[in-house]
Amino acid sequence: MTYPTTWRRPPQIFTHRGWRIGLQLAALAYLVFALGTLDVNWTRIAEGGERGLRFIWGFLSPDFSSRWRDISQGLIESLTMTLTSTVVGVAISIPIGIGAARNVAPAWIYAICRSIIAISRALQEIIVAIFFVAMFGFGPFAGFLTLSFATIGFISKLLAEDIEDIDEAQAEAIRATGASWGQLINYAIQPQVMPRLIGLSLYRLDINFRESAVIGIVGAGGIGATLNTAIDRYEYDSAGAILLIIIALVMVAEYSSSYLRKFLQ
Repeated sequence: MTYPTTWRRPPQIFTHRGWRIGLQLAALAYLVFALGTLDVNWTRIAEGGERGLRFIWGFLSPDFSSRWRDISQGLIESLTMTLTSTVVGVAISIPIGIGAARNVAPAWIYAICRSIIAISRALQEIIVAIFFVAMFGFGPFAGFLTLSFATIGFISKLLAEDIEDIDEAQAEAIRATGASWGQLINYAIQPQVMPRLIGLSLYRLDINFRESAVIGIVGAGGIGATLNTAIDRYEYDSAGAILLIIIALVMVAEYSSSYLRKFLQ
């Protein structure tokens, strides 16, 4: 395969100069109009800036001791929700991902599994968390269900795409031996997608911990609920301590998952 050695300008969608100028002016006019519709309250902005400075000062002088019991309890809830939801979500995602792969599943199973993936990906975690909190009340159980639901859509879609992109020569060789459908999955598909699945699962574990801090704000348990309580009470030093703990754990999870994915691949 040869690569071009000189840069060539890509073709323009609108070749007429008047059209290009007109579109630029229209975009600028829309931007000015959109900014004009914003109801800016400069008094609230000034007050918010003062509160923001207090929060930054609390972040720079965190207090880990005064509310350590609540912080540790929220942290344990977040870690528990993260681990359990990732394991359950990945376990459910595997059959759905296989069913959503066009090259191994019948058409009717493919349609059902793709619909499940579409529903899971269409709803943002915070909306799902509000729904589960309304159903099951405040606490980590609603957060567990939310993160499991989000994990299903994430892992299933990427797993299905990986299965559809496998080396078909290996699959055809297994089929030629008269292997059953289960043997095809086990011997032709699983070896090709397993490293990628493990990497995606570790990546989703990292995402679920960060999301556990967000959904806790709406009552789904975890460290997010503790953070929201601290901010509501204007305990910015405790809120700063919680944020530092979240940042530290996310960094540890990021570096650990990156190393493990590199090792597995």
